[in-house]
Amino acid sequence: MALTTAPSSTPRATGPVRTPADQRGSGRIWQREGLAGYVFLSPWLIGLMAITAVPMLLSLYLSFTNYDILTPWSEIEWVGLTNYKRMFTSDASYWHAVQVTLSFALIAVPLKLAAALGVALLLNRAWRGVGLFRGLFYLPSLLGGSVALAIVWVSMFNRDGAFNSFLSLFGIEGKPWVNDPEWALETLMVLAIWQFGAPMVIFLAGLKQVPTELYEAASVDGAGKVRQFLSVTLPMLSPVIFFNLVLETINGFQGFTSAFVLSNGTGGPVDSTLMYTLNLYIKGFVDLEMGYASAMAWVFLLAIAVITIVLFSTGRFWVHYSDGEGR
Repeated sequence: MALTTAPSSTPRATGPVRTPADQRGSGRIWQREGLAGYVFLSPWLIGLMAITAVPMLLSLYLSFTNYDILTPWSEIEWVGLTNYKRMFTSDASYWHAVQVTLSFALIAVPLKLAAALGVALLLNRAWRGVGLFRGLFYLPSLLGGSVALAIVWVSMFNRDGAFNSFLSLFGIEGKPWVNDPEWALETLMVLAIWQFGAPMVIFLAGLKQVPTELYEAASVDGAGKVRQFLSVTLPMLSPVIFFNLVLETINGFQGFTSAFVLSNGTGGPVDSTLMYTLNLYIKGFVDLEMGYASAMAWVFLLAIAVITIVLFSTGRFWVHYSDGEGR
């Protein structure tokens, strides 16, 4: 005799049934939230388009013209690659500006990072009043590339400036540093190195993340302070060093204010401070060759992009991460 089981009368647990009206209401909520998001983003989007994207596209167009600011848009002449050809083949001041900028960046940036790391190591201790010293060392970076700071710097390194007065205490005869073609660029380098506060703070944050167990293990193995720095501190700080290197390299190539103030906008003395951006300014707003200046700006942008790509491509060989994953 076959037994049959009566179907259970207990209702199954099921989720709520979404009606078409509920789906339409949910869709309207998402639309309202999306619209609100775009409203809050609108100031940034307007600024991106009006201040960045549109001017960049216009400068790209102008780089193929002979635009000189005073010419009406209807009379702009298309010259193709003439500006780029002139830049690479017949403009001696262009290549001199490239040389000055490379010299500035290749010397000032490593020394600035070295100074920032050295001071960060000194301030990474629980000394009384260490917070005050951190603030004092960071203070020059707050001033940034201000005109007032550049004016003070020029006055310090003049013939009768404070630096020469300090040298006279030791019987050393000073020079008109800012007016000497052999030393004018070096004074700008010293100014850039002096403003090491921002990378110093980043180095301090990185040092706080280095586990003390690594130093203890290295000390047990007989490693001294120098060995600990080379084998523990530098590898653990390599991502922070890489970050600072990229930022400061880009900033180093973009130097303008101090060179402009020191030379009164001419790049002197004898073009010794003719930075790339200053030369671009002179071509566009002094010589009124805005088309040529636009071409210089785009070459500069591509050069910075190539340098950044090179830094990122080589970083995987020396940047180490705590999780063991490289770039």
